[in-house]
Amino acid sequence: MTDALITTLGSAFLIGFLGSTHCLGMCGGIASSLSLALPVGPGFRRRQISLLAGYNLGRILSYSLIGLIAGLPGALLTEGVPGAGMALRSLAGIVLILLGLAVGQWWQGIMSLERIGAPLWQRLAPLTQRFMPVDRLSRALPLGLLWGWLPCGLVYSTLAWALTQGDALLSALLMFAFGLGTVPAMVATGLLANRITRLRQSTAFRRVTGLALVVFGLWTIPWIRHLILPH
Repeated sequence: MTDALITTLGSAFLIGFLGSTHCLGMCGGIASSLSLALPVGPGFRRRQISLLAGYNLGRILSYSLIGLIAGLPGALLTEGVPGAGMALRSLAGIVLILLGLAVGQWWQGIMSLERIGAPLWQRLAPLTQRFMPVDRLSRALPLGLLWGWLPCGLVYSTLAWALTQGDALLSALLMFAFGLGTVPAMVATGLLANRITRLRQSTAFRRVTGLALVVFGLWTIPWIRHLILPH
């Protein structure tokens, strides 16, 4: 795995991790309902963890599939249009800068992308009722698969970045890493969860990470990198 790939996937994970407060607002109700559907008794914790794991696995698989679909046009452009790769890298840098501004809580304008997916979600939302109450794994997993399509500015803005990768598999991996970053906020319990929550909500940590994403975005834009490292 190259350093550039590690940096890209690591950045996607951090976007999911730091943006998961937004995710809790969108998906936290479903995560909570997984516990409410179970009777308290022997094996409660094990069943709770199983349902949470199934739901989040479905959600992350949906993100990966969306990333793969979004990455296909970029891959076709890169292969068939001269100069498309450089244009996509420039666009990726711009999107990453905007994501950095959102993570650092300086500007949230990119979150307005949520409106794009509203028509599709209106068709999918009724299907989620078929898997209620979420009292077994066979319902949690498909519910997660559907819920991954819920309109979310954080998901869509990360998806816009994934679209510019010029490689459908890389786009899918990027969205998978993003999905993994959102998991701690969904399943966190106990002392470790409290530490994760404090870290995620730390203004200083968010701003340092947001600044790092902005710098990485600037570095991604070819002509800026050439100015810094002229040949």
